[in-house]
Amino acid sequence: MRDAMFYAGCAMGHKIQGRALVAKDGFSARYDLDRIKGVFSRPEHVLAGQSYLGRVLILDAAKGGVATAWMLFEMASRSMIPLALVLNRANPIMAQGAAHAGLPLMSDFDCDITSVIPSGALVELEPSVERPYLKLLRDDTNGAPSLG
Repeated sequence: MRDAMFYAGCAMGHKIQGRALVAKDGFSARYDLDRIKGVFSRPEHVLAGQSYLGRVLILDAAKGGVATAWMLFEMASRSMIPLALVLNRANPIMAQGAAHAGLPLMSDFDCDITSVIPSGALVELEPSVERPYLKLLRDDTNGAPSLG
């Protein structure tokens, strides 16, 4: 599956490469994260205890309200932010927060992106082209499934 391409319906930000942290779970900067320690902190979240710092978060859907927008900006101001955010479904508040924080964001794929990218895989995001894509560069996971 190396070099597999997945095209996003919505995207913004700059091109990046990084390791994926993947789960079939939602994302709220307010309720799911310990923004001081840089880890998922809600005990019920599939990624509880794992660091999101410097990772490409690939999750199911945006959750929460307006607090997420300013929290992402605050996290970016302290360099305590993921490398990028990839969602099956984003919402306007998540898009606003990502834009304000300078965080690349992609969503609306033609597949469940959490089921095709394994956690730990090296991915490339190119949100700034006419047809934004996520590319699987290397899968070092030996077939390990994504979480959730």
